Amino acid sequence: MRKPLVAAFFALAIAGAGAAPAVAAPVSAPAASQAGTTTTTKAAAPTLQAVTLAGTVALSNCSGSVIRFPNSLATDPALVLSNGHCLTTGFPEPGEVLVNQASSRTFGLLNSAGTRVATLRASKLAYGTMTDTDVSIYQLTSTYATIQSAYGISALTVQDTHPTAGTAITVASGYWKTLYNCSIDGFAYRLKEGDWTWKDSIRYTSACQTIGGTSGSPVIDQATGKVVAVNNTGNEDGETCTVNNPCEVDASGNITVREGINYAQEIYQIPACFTTGNQLNLSASACTLPKP
Repeated sequence: MRKPLVAAFFALAIAGAGAAPAVAAPVSAPAASQAGTTTTTKAAAPTLQAVTLAGTVALSNCSGSVIRFPNSLATDPALVLSNGHCLTTGFPEPGEVLVNQASSRTFGLLNSAGTRVATLRASKLAYGTMTDTDVSIYQLTSTYATIQSAYGISALTVQDTHPTAGTAITVASGYWKTLYNCSIDGFAYRLKEGDWTWKDSIRYTSACQTIGGTSGSPVIDQATGKVVAVNNTGNEDGETCTVNNPCEVDASGNITVREGINYAQEIYQIPACFTTGNQLNLSASACTLPKP
């Protein structure tokens, strides 16, 4: 993955300033390997919804979204989902897991039209890592009910089951106020980028050409409106397993490079790691997230 702001402005300089891309340029996200991976049943043709920017947020250097889990209550403190590589403290080292650290980071909350309607503030970084996945989850000082009452915006619900190949998706960037539409092409057994390795990553079809600053965007299932992944990387130059050039590694160790293809990290396993009051519990029996 690349430093979001630098990469974003570089991408715009090449593409031509002032034009919002219909398709994003490469951004950090895990991919799917074809060999050594179980064949996934294609999704049935869904009734597609109009996905908007409501509930997305703009970070200082990335994108994100206000999320809730299936069992979250309106009175729970709200959560913001983004990437581990979007932390203000820099990229976590391989094997490093950050838990319940004080944070006062702010997020610009967007409505359906992409207008910034509020500034939300974190009380802590509940969880952050770039090991096995690339995710950060902040707990806010506001509850879901407070946000809904004040701004009329609901949190996006995280899907707690594995996503399906062929699903029509939207990558919703709060930083750029832009929507990228494509489908899930498949899943990478391992996605390796520099020193980091991610497991079971989502590979997009080529239509989602995300750019720097879209890191951390929610990947939304167009049929259900639920968040199935978090956007995080892409192979920019065709290099093999280098920073900004992730490669797919199958179960047999075979490497595949897909220049211009972008990736996201699955999040269906995260709800099992949060308990009553949206509090992190990495000791929960069903929780498989990396631990400190």
